[in-house]
Amino acid sequence: MTRISALSADVVAIAAFALFARIAHQTDDMPLNVAGWLSTLWPFLLGIALSWVVIVIAGWNGARVVPAGVTAWLITVVVGLGIWTLRNGGLPHWSFILVATIMSALLVLGWRVVTAAVGRRRA
Repeated sequence: MTRISALSADVVAIAAFALFARIAHQTDDMPLNVAGWLSTLWPFLLGIALSWVVIVIAGWNGARVVPAGVTAWLITVVVGLGIWTLRNGGLPHWSFILVATIMSALLVLGWRVVTAAVGRRRA
C-alpha cells in the first residue's frame, strides 16, 4: 500500500468518524448538514495531517498498525479533543472523550488490521 493510499484511508476513517459523531449528536444549533460535519471534521483532520508529518519524517510504513497507526490515532485524538476544548472553553465530558477515543481507534486502526489480515491470507 502506498503512502497516499494509507493517508487517504485515514482521511476516510476520520471523515466517517465525524459523520457518525454528527449523526449521534445533532442539535438545533448544530444540525446534521455539511457545515456541521465539516465543523466536527476539521480538528480531527488536522490531527491526521500532523500525525502524517510524523509518520513521513520517521520513515514508517503508514499502513502498519504499529507504530504508524497508533501514532496517527493518538495524535488525532489529542489534537481533535484539544481543539474541541479550546473552542468550547473546557474539557468535554469524560464519556465524550471515551467514545471519541474508542471510535477513532476502531476506524484509524481498524482498516490497518483488516489490510494486514488480508495481506497475510494472500501470502
